[in-house]
Amino acid sequence: MSTEKKKALFICLGNICRSPIAEGVFQKTVNDMGLGDEWEIDSAAIGGWHVGNSPDWRALDTMNKHGVPYNNCARQIISEDFNHYDFIFGMDETNMKDLKTRAPRGSKAKLLLFGDFDPQGDRIIRDPYYDSDSAGFEKCYQQSVRCSKGFLERLAAGELNN
Repeated sequence: MSTEKKKALFICLGNICRSPIAEGVFQKTVNDMGLGDEWEIDSAAIGGWHVGNSPDWRALDTMNKHGVPYNNCARQIISEDFNHYDFIFGMDETNMKDLKTRAPRGSKAKLLLFGDFDPQGDRIIRDPYYDSDSAGFEKCYQQSVRCSKGFLERLAAGELNN
């Protein structure tokens, strides 16, 4: 059995709404499956505005409501991430474009749109930052649950191997 951990990084614009929820949900999903020790999981931002900050209170509230523990702080993606992580997930097409632009030539990480793993076909995880309520955060949570399971099922089936 390989002792090398699989590594996943979740990316959104500011790392205080969508990517922390995706990170927390993915960690809880692999923990619940008994696979938590096989994964290294983190999240980061495209932009640096919120570096060092905790997630938006609505993101924390949503995770807390669903029993998803979270205590990470925002950070910005760095070029080394593209060779450290096996999978880097963007939340929308703009994130994906930014990731493809920043990825060093020949880097190992697979750049994946997280929503592509939603069995309901809801591909874009919309940024709820400017919403006046928590509904968008709840939707992000539900999408993250479906996408985490969908990705892990496809990975287990060998569909994501090179």
